[in-house]
Amino acid sequence: MRKLNPTRKLPGYKAPAINKAFHLLRKVAESHQRMNLTDLASELGYSKSTTHGLVHALIREGALVQGPDGHALFIGPTIVDLSVASWNYIKIVKMVQPTIEALRDRIKETMVMGALIRKRILIMTAAEAADPLKISVTPGTALPPFAGAAGKVLHASTPREQMRRIIQETGLPRYTPRSIVDAQAYLDELEQVRLKKYSVDHEEFIAGVSAVAMALNNPVGPPMAIWAVGLSSSLVADKQDNAVRTLLSVSEKLCDTVKQASGY
Repeated sequence: MRKLNPTRKLPGYKAPAINKAFHLLRKVAESHQRMNLTDLASELGYSKSTTHGLVHALIREGALVQGPDGHALFIGPTIVDLSVASWNYIKIVKMVQPTIEALRDRIKETMVMGALIRKRILIMTAAEAADPLKISVTPGTALPPFAGAAGKVLHASTPREQMRRIIQETGLPRYTPRSIVDAQAYLDELEQVRLKKYSVDHEEFIAGVSAVAMALNNPVGPPMAIWAVGLSSSLVADKQDNAVRTLLSVSEKLCDTVKQASGY
């Protein structure tokens, strides 16, 4: 089967309705405000009748859903289902979970696995520490893209100049006084993360909370990582060093598991 070159303009049949549908879906997905049919028609430059037809066709397929008010539009379950199926989300979680729990028992802190999906870090699964004074994490929730150690290790594989453009567009948020908000300093930090193959966060995202993260280097799907997270009073320097050694000791096996689950 011949591979398609995404940069080459393909000859043959053109489907303007499909192009418009994807532009519409992208606009809904990237909007920071609730959008209705009139908003979409105005933003995209489509006629109201064209927008109406596209919206209702996408609702019928489950690619869009309407909010409780019957007007606001959101990305629907079909898009999520297709995305999850394409990189075996469920299988990856099932196969990796025993290792996540074993790491939790060795490091004695909450372990989390997540993926960088567009502009957020999706929590895929977690294994919470036994200590009552622990960090609790709920799978399915999302973190901002520059969230501490996880954000650094997930962005470390992005080419430096591309990362510079992203930072120029979005800025670096100051979550705490320890957050890295200087672009050059952040890019230099990512270079160190690439070399070391792990990242450390000492109260850069949440005051009183530290973390150690490692990328999973999955060949299919969005970038994924695992990280240990705990209160700074618990995840002290020696324990962070132990977490780093423990994560690196299982990195090859864990990455192989992810590849296998991804069908690579």
